[in-house]
Amino acid sequence: MLSSAFDDVTHRLTQTLESSNAGEWIDLDLRIRAGLRWGGDIPPVHTWFAATVDRGLGAPGLAVALCGPDGRAREGALLHVSRSPELLPLLVLRCADWAKPVRAQALAILRAELPGIAPDALDPVMAVALRTGDRLRGGEARELVTERLWEEPATTAVLRDSGDRTVRRLAHRVTVERGLLSPAALAAIATADHDVVVQDLCADAALAAVGDTADDAVLAPLLRSSLGRVRAAGVTALHRSGRSGEAESFLFDPSALVRACARWALRKAGTDPLPLYRAACAAGDTVPCDAPLGLAECGDRAADGETLWTLTGHGRPRVRASAVAGLRVLDAVRFERLAPLLADDSARVVRETAKALTPWADHFPTDSLKRPSDGWGAARQRDAGHGIPAEHGARIEDGRRPDSAGPALDGTSSRGLDSSVPMAREPGPPTRAWARRIGRALRFVRGSA
Repeated sequence: MLSSAFDDVTHRLTQTLESSNAGEWIDLDLRIRAGLRWGGDIPPVHTWFAATVDRGLGAPGLAVALCGPDGRAREGALLHVSRSPELLPLLVLRCADWAKPVRAQALAILRAELPGIAPDALDPVMAVALRTGDRLRGGEARELVTERLWEEPATTAVLRDSGDRTVRRLAHRVTVERGLLSPAALAAIATADHDVVVQDLCADAALAAVGDTADDAVLAPLLRSSLGRVRAAGVTALHRSGRSGEAESFLFDPSALVRACARWALRKAGTDPLPLYRAACAAGDTVPCDAPLGLAECGDRAADGETLWTLTGHGRPRVRASAVAGLRVLDAVRFERLAPLLADDSARVVRETAKALTPWADHFPTDSLKRPSDGWGAARQRDAGHGIPAEHGARIEDGRRPDSAGPALDGTSSRGLDSSVPMAREPGPPTRAWARRIGRALRFVRGSA
């Protein structure tokens, strides 16, 4: 009878052991207790536990006794946890039990068992203890397992690869504070780890260890990292090591944080980055992909706006997209000039254009846009059929932002465009198609924000 009644518990326990997730253990505890109270599939613990435990109760049955609503049964089951060490995470949960006798006995058993727990078995125990440490009575178990880690720092070698984020962070913190790894090893972790907390912790520790010395074993991995925040730490360290000149190549980094750090390092060394950006943006076919956006971040709308407009027609899509983003940063967008880029062949350019045109979402012109240079094929007309109707758009008469009371972005007065100068027009796609295409792109950007 009991074997069939424990089938569901056995299945859930197997899944929990495979996942090693603290949340799974907490959920298992709640589900077993709810099943005993309301399910009716498993008989009350006191009717079978005493007779079954002497015959060698398995892990599923012991888990049921440890999690049941009967406090005396939980207290009695704790004495047998050592037979099933895989259930030690449930022992940790009982350390925060509302019943004082259960809690006291669980803490006593945990103190006795902790020294003999292998590092790989300590992983789920520590995960549950850290997760439940903020409970009303969970602090003592958290202190016990944390103390074990500090007393035996060699354990961190295994726990740094834990599947639980909190355990991994604690293991890396102990590693750093105990000086268990070299600066080069810490730099390698910073470049490879996916957790931003671990990245920052290890990168800062590596750079603090080398100080002002130009140690390529540390700086080179940081500067080559695919993670922007790690590269930014390396670029910042270039100045401290007297190598600020090497930051120039990072002026064109894809990460805004890295570009800002590069500009800071160059300025600290007495070099103004603005002329470097202007020269790079005037390099024709060899313009670095992110140079236009970098120019916008430190440039001037009056002096550099036209350069960015020119680059919106560059041959490489990434340069065009960067130029559009730069116009948005400089607040130099003119919707009637930029909107045709919504028909660009590059999805990257279309996304950046839609972001830049967001302030005009309800004010798009419906009849004054020029046809894109690459024509308007049947496929584009089909694509345009999935959007808002044309009547949802409205024409702006003066080219200003909808929320702006100042002069128009194209330099005209607040009275609007000169009506005596006709706007150049060409035969183009139906105005309804243009409005729908613009609306569809803007909804895509809003939905992904």
